Amino acid sequence: MNKTLLAAAAVVSSCAFQAVHAQSSVTLYGIVDNGIEYQNDGANHVIRASSGGMFATVYGLIGHEDIGGGIHVNFQLEQGFSAVNGAAQNSADAFNRLAWVGMSGNFGELRFGRQKKPQYLYLDGELDPLAAKSIASPLNDFDDVSVRASNAITYFTPSWHGLTAQFLVSMRDSTTKPTNGIQAYNAVVKYINGPWHLAAGYDQQDNAAGTSVQKVFTAATSLRVDAARFYLVYHTETQSDHSQNEATYSAAASYLFNPANEIAVMYGYLHDRTGKGNNAQQFGLSYEYFLSKSSLIYAAAGLIDNRNEAAYTLNGTEYSGIEVTPGATARGIIIGLTHKF
Repeated sequence: MNKTLLAAAAVVSSCAFQAVHAQSSVTLYGIVDNGIEYQNDGANHVIRASSGGMFATVYGLIGHEDIGGGIHVNFQLEQGFSAVNGAAQNSADAFNRLAWVGMSGNFGELRFGRQKKPQYLYLDGELDPLAAKSIASPLNDFDDVSVRASNAITYFTPSWHGLTAQFLVSMRDSTTKPTNGIQAYNAVVKYINGPWHLAAGYDQQDNAAGTSVQKVFTAATSLRVDAARFYLVYHTETQSDHSQNEATYSAAASYLFNPANEIAVMYGYLHDRTGKGNNAQQFGLSYEYFLSKSSLIYAAAGLIDNRNEAAYTLNGTEYSGIEVTPGATARGIIIGLTHKF
């Protein structure tokens, strides 16, 4: 009799464990992006293999657990690396890009840890057809904003009639001065009404030394018309020590010829508001051929016309462009292959 009860208890416990386990999931994911690139600043040129030309090359783990009542516990860990040589983006950190845990439900979502700022996570996809990636995007090449924040707390609101928002605060630590208190604020609001998108965000962050504060404001709108989408952006960056005061104006458009072929054109003008005349403008062009839902071939090209002492260069999504002589014209092209898993 006892053996029968023990066997029944074991079966019930096993079923209960499986039921609980079925509510959890952990997924390994990643992106591998490699290409061949040519860049020229008028005085120097390079031909090189580059990783992260269109998308960051990464691997990571993302997990979810349903704890009942519509509540989920979530986490994400992500590391960047170079697929041309296998080197970690930052060998000192096991997960240099993302390391957060949080909860989500009808109330929205909370995240704690190292994570992408709303400025990047929520707003960049509204800026141009490439989400401000690659050497073709003026907003990628002109902007000087931090993408991620450590010691961060983020709140995502539920959607209300197409309106959503994200808010982040980032705490100081031993790497900053002072070593306690709040270092950064970031807030983004987005409104989507069918083919029309409207978004705006504000980012404020102290530098590590605590000697200057960067303030960033971005407003973007886009409209889809059949197979085309059109973008307009206004973006400003200032430093409280007066080392930076600039505004960028951007216009872009994309056209999806069919499910496998998409082309995008971009233009950006950076106005140096310090009075020094260090302005710049960029023309960008990209083409993407979708081999499947997971793989694509791309080509991206950019040309930057620097004025006076401006020295903006063509940056990849995860690497810096070659050093440019002030006032020189930078030009480049990259052809690459991306696979997502």
